[in-house]
Amino acid sequence: MRIGTWLCCILFLFACKKSDPKTETDNNALMLNAIQVNGVNSGYSYSNVSASPVISLKFSTAINKSSIPTGLRLKDPANNDVPIQLEWTNNDKDVAVKPQTSLKSLEEYRLEILQNLQAVNGKYLNPAIQVKLVTAIDSTDKFSRISQEDLLTKVQQQTFKYFWDFGHPVSGLIRERNTSGDIVTSGGSGFGVMAIIVGVERGFITRAEGAARVAKMSDFLLNKTVKVKGAFSHWINGVTGAIQPFSTKDNGADIVETSLLMEGLIAARQYFSGADAVETQLRADINAIWEGIEWNFFTKGGTNQLYWHYSEQYGWDMNLAVSGWNECLITYVLAKASPTHPITKAVYDNGWTRNGSFVNGNSFYGVQLPLGYSYGGPLFLSHYSFLGIDPRDLTDQYTNYFTQNKNHALIHYNHSVQNPNNQPGYSNSVWGLTASDIPNGYTASSPTNDIGVIAPTAAISSMPFTPAESMRALEFYYYVLGDKLWKEYGFADAFSIKDRWFATSHIAIDQGPIIIMIENYRTGLIWDLFMSAPEVKSAMTSLGFSSPKL
Repeated sequence: MRIGTWLCCILFLFACKKSDPKTETDNNALMLNAIQVNGVNSGYSYSNVSASPVISLKFSTAINKSSIPTGLRLKDPANNDVPIQLEWTNNDKDVAVKPQTSLKSLEEYRLEILQNLQAVNGKYLNPAIQVKLVTAIDSTDKFSRISQEDLLTKVQQQTFKYFWDFGHPVSGLIRERNTSGDIVTSGGSGFGVMAIIVGVERGFITRAEGAARVAKMSDFLLNKTVKVKGAFSHWINGVTGAIQPFSTKDNGADIVETSLLMEGLIAARQYFSGADAVETQLRADINAIWEGIEWNFFTKGGTNQLYWHYSEQYGWDMNLAVSGWNECLITYVLAKASPTHPITKAVYDNGWTRNGSFVNGNSFYGVQLPLGYSYGGPLFLSHYSFLGIDPRDLTDQYTNYFTQNKNHALIHYNHSVQNPNNQPGYSNSVWGLTASDIPNGYTASSPTNDIGVIAPTAAISSMPFTPAESMRALEFYYYVLGDKLWKEYGFADAFSIKDRWFATSHIAIDQGPIIIMIENYRTGLIWDLFMSAPEVKSAMTSLGFSSPKL
């Protein structure tokens, strides 16, 4: 009897399963059997898709074409319908879907195959399907080709607009970024002064216009800007000259930003050497600023190193020593060069070179790096100090500084070519990692902090060191990516092929090295000016440097 009961239960369950309507629908629904995009199958997600893809769909049975308008849609990133054309084969079981117009590059589209899609036998698609399509870089030129010399001039002139057209109307100083309002930056203003010199030499403005603007900036810095021990804060209010805190405790002097400002002002003092009233007063104001900075105070009471920050409210609480190798060589050179408050060589040796322990000497991607971090760190480390300091034939007991900067750039170049992290878009035309905006933030990118974001300033500002590699990158950014990167003030700050992201920002300390280093590559103008300053010559010689210019 127990056997009979068991058999009855089995038969009952079997009967119930056969009549389950959900299972019946699943077994008899219209099915998508296969999908290919341009002849390749990779499931439901495709990258590097061409602008005119062919999406091939194979269904289990013939399609009722009247269901296509509500059952098959191609959507753009804004969720708008993209018109499509269809080519049917295999008795209407297979269809090739093509957009009627070319898709935009580096955008995400999706093909929606919905449950409204019906077969001729009346069955509907189950389940609905979405196919992601990320388009590739459009490699066609976006602008007409011009000579390399004309392109360099064009890039310099467009970038110059950031420092000239967008200079603060009250102080003339340079805004931190294109969204900063009244916040100006001391280091970026130093870069802006050097950019104005280039603008005069290139004929973008007249000498009188350039002198008047730098004089306006110098007057504001000398007579209206709040200083601490003669040094400037990172950020300044461009209307009042008040300190604008960079962070809670960074509300006082920033000796590194001050040195970047003075780098530009000393170059301007050497350039605007005329006898007229404007240039004479400009030089006097710059000298007064220069002589008022108490560089040796920033040894924090006589220690053998410089400290980055001092606040009248928080004192030395930030406690950040300035030590090499990084962007701060200029800080130690100017601190030693001060005509009124110089540091000793012992401060340089202990604080900057760390008594020689900043030496590296290892090879990365087959390139030896004399000094600094493994893989070199962000590329701005080879830019900021060397906007003014001429590294050509500059040597000391540790290295040749042109070799240091060239090899740093080549490590970045080789990192992109070898692309160990498989970052989309990296190539011998897309390379260089530095501090920049990133999607939803900011970071100092480097080969050891590579999140797939490239900043044009990295490769372009390395042009004196890697001219062929940098020119290839510049041409790619302009001609190929120019529809997304080329803006009112030159190249946008950064981009990511991986994230299909292009910054809308411009940042002073990224734009400045572009125009200045292109000029140093072309003529050596800013190098010649800065290195002509007697205080600089004396300081660098006393620190152990050797160069034909010293």
